Amino acid sequence: MERQTISIIIPTCNEEIIIAEAIQRLLDLMDNKQGVEIIVSDSSTDNTPDILSRFPVILCDSTKGRAIQMNSGARYAKGDILYFLHADTLPPVSFIDDIREAMAAGKQAGCFRMRFDDDHPLMSFFGWCTQFPLMICRGGDQSLFITKELFQEIGGFDEKLLLMEDYDIIARVEQRAPFHILDNEVTTSARKYHDNGIIRLQAIFGTIHLMYNLGVTQEEMIRYYKENIA
Repeated sequence: MERQTISIIIPTCNEEIIIAEAIQRLLDLMDNKQGVEIIVSDSSTDNTPDILSRFPVILCDSTKGRAIQMNSGARYAKGDILYFLHADTLPPVSFIDDIREAMAAGKQAGCFRMRFDDDHPLMSFFGWCTQFPLMICRGGDQSLFITKELFQEIGGFDEKLLLMEDYDIIARVEQRAPFHILDNEVTTSARKYHDNGIIRLQAIFGTIHLMYNLGVTQEEMIRYYKENIA
């Protein structure tokens, strides 16, 4: 069977501090594998685009907003599989093979488990929870793989959402196909927890999740986010 091609799509906004290391680490993991491209959908006002120009990536300019940026990147994608990845998240060494094997087994969409780059017991517990098939345990930091066909069928990310776009797309995927959690782990940055306090930030995220499920408007959720998260 012909090997499926993968488009890795990374939304960025003012990531000049971390982007060079993030892209280089990703390239090292790819190890010259064939049939894989990296698309960075960027809305930066800093030097992120200049830094990205030094790497073998496809750079597309986009209006700010993670859902908008990921859809913009997807429009450039040539791959059969779309893999959405945050700039501060590192996939497992075997991620390309893991995704291809999942697709070969008939899985149309899913994510990895997650761990933080911080061994604090609470951070380890939060990561441990990502193995469970519960929406409250999902998040964009776990990354998302999905067939381009299914992504197009469900209309991509909802660009009206500036928060909770990751939960929304998973819910819509599950109306069409099972959503799978792979055994390997991505490693994501704990920088927001360091900046805002572990328990405090988790409580804020829990409140936003509750607000979303209660039908609170995006404007109110964004105001709450901006007022409480550094």
